[in-house]
Amino acid sequence: MTLARTLRSELQRLARSPLLVAHIACGIAGGVACGSYFAVSRWDPAMGADAFAQFLGALMPLMSGIACGLAIDEERAAGHLANLTALPSRSLAIMAKLAALLLMAALALGLAFSLFAAIIAAAGRLTLGPAPMILACTGVLAGSIPPYMLALALSLRFGRNAAIGVGAAGTLVAFFSVGGLAHGLMTGQLTGAMPSILAFVPWSWAARLGSLGIEGFIAAGRGAAQAVVVGSATLGTAAACAALSLVTAAILVVWFSRFEDRHSDC
Repeated sequence: MTLARTLRSELQRLARSPLLVAHIACGIAGGVACGSYFAVSRWDPAMGADAFAQFLGALMPLMSGIACGLAIDEERAAGHLANLTALPSRSLAIMAKLAALLLMAALALGLAFSLFAAIIAAAGRLTLGPAPMILACTGVLAGSIPPYMLALALSLRFGRNAAIGVGAAGTLVAFFSVGGLAHGLMTGQLTGAMPSILAFVPWSWAARLGSLGIEGFIAAGRGAAQAVVVGSATLGTAAACAALSLVTAAILVVWFSRFEDRHSDC
């Protein structure tokens, strides 16, 4: 049993799951809807891209709760978690499940950012180029890792509803951490780098890291002072996210190796 083989097994099962279709549909819908809006609106397209990254990032805590909750429901329905708990290595099993869910998230985010950028470019309004979009997509995915691990643990221990409820609360925190929905778009402020006590809450990291991927390029055109602020915020948030991801992964592996499922229904 290896991680690669376990992950391949997870991906083969998820390929037949409605979760894959849902991720693709969400990615396409988000990219097309937001791209079409900013292609014709009067907003600054660079700030529009920033708002789009914040929007997707802020939704990730909720999306992680839904994805993990439904994935664990499928595992329970298929054999009372036997595909996770009856394998020779539970550590590899839970890491493969996490990796598969994150790969689906990456697919949805990649579709959303690609379609958004393509539509904006077709309208002649892609002022920042593709590099910020790639960084923003990477930032949103990286910032989503701790919430995904928490949602996976909550789904296993308490069920789908607990994971979704906590994820919904996390999405509210994420929106407030950047001043609210589209706050930077309306004010012109680089709210991803804005100082906030909520910046220390892991649920906000996907929105902030995604936003900072865009804001680094915007700040470069506004002067050295803003570029330094954005760079400092990016390094601090990325370092905290990486550290917590490693610690949480270790805790998840140790906890799941002793896990006994007492959840009797989906």
